[in-house]
Amino acid sequence: MLYFCQMVKSNKKIKVAIAGVGNCASSFVQGVNYYTENPDNQGLMYKDIGGYKIADIEFVAAFDIDKRKVGKDLSEAIFAEPNCTKIFSKAQKTNVVVERGPVLDGLSEHMKNVVLVDEKAQPVDVVKTLRKSGAEILVSYMPVGSAEASRFYAQVAIDAGVAFVNAIPEFICSDKKWNEKFKLAGIPCAGDDIKSQVGATILHRIISRLIQDRGLSIESTYQLNIGGNTDFNNMTNQERLTSKRISKTRAVTSIMNEEISKIRIGPSDYVPHLLDNKICYINIKGKQFGGVPYELDLKLSVEDSPNSAGVITEVVRALRVAKDKGLSGNINNISAYAFKSPEKQIRDDQAKNDFEAFIKN
Repeated sequence: MLYFCQMVKSNKKIKVAIAGVGNCASSFVQGVNYYTENPDNQGLMYKDIGGYKIADIEFVAAFDIDKRKVGKDLSEAIFAEPNCTKIFSKAQKTNVVVERGPVLDGLSEHMKNVVLVDEKAQPVDVVKTLRKSGAEILVSYMPVGSAEASRFYAQVAIDAGVAFVNAIPEFICSDKKWNEKFKLAGIPCAGDDIKSQVGATILHRIISRLIQDRGLSIESTYQLNIGGNTDFNNMTNQERLTSKRISKTRAVTSIMNEEISKIRIGPSDYVPHLLDNKICYINIKGKQFGGVPYELDLKLSVEDSPNSAGVITEVVRALRVAKDKGLSGNINNISAYAFKSPEKQIRDDQAKNDFEAFIKN
């Protein structure tokens, strides 16, 4: 494992705002506190990115719609229901009060008894808050299927002059029109749909490439995912699931040598008692030497939100490096490495090399 650092370390903080204080945000905030108090390398891919450590991340603004989170300090809101991810670090008080964002399409009808919204409360002026807070990077953690809400936060990032991270499967940073908007505004962005450190997508990609690189064929494959957090509950509404299936499927098929007609990838069921534990099943069938059939079955069980948060800590630091370099628009050296649906798909080994070259120079 390689760690790169510049000759002169920056003492500047990376000021981050969060849209959506759910399980992923909880693990992100906990992680910053954990690695600030425990400066070890366990669980990290990069301790140092362009002179920035995780301890350099500072939260300055947060937005949500659940009345159990709005009005509370971010350090308290991340543990409010319906969040259910594991608590591995008691976050220090941030002095950041979670403010009421707009609902738009961020709340599915069937989730209204899970996410509790005070209909009388008015959303804040998000652009004004971002400017006042001094935010430099906005991370969007909108629920899957939030097309309108995701684009709202992308636009406010542009209006506020703030770099943008799209963690969910809405195609924004990979979209040419949005990419041009960020370029014209002189703002960098990265996305779309965060790829976990060791999750279903990265495993499926690596295994598929290994099989084909070793000369075997792939005739059919599926990936089934189950979990018990609000993300899986939200995705029981099939209408909100379209972009997720596209993102996860393209992430795997884009690095294959040949097209596969028998393929099914995506969330499969919501199992409440699993909480934030995600279980993934991957199956691949094909032919080996001499046309002899083979079959691979793999099971992965992992806490979902920390798996994602580890990558986000890298993305925000790398995006700060992009800002330091004066870059704008989608930064594919970041997106291809850290997201399922970048503007340009690249094999994982090359994406890793490109990312390391970017954060080193």
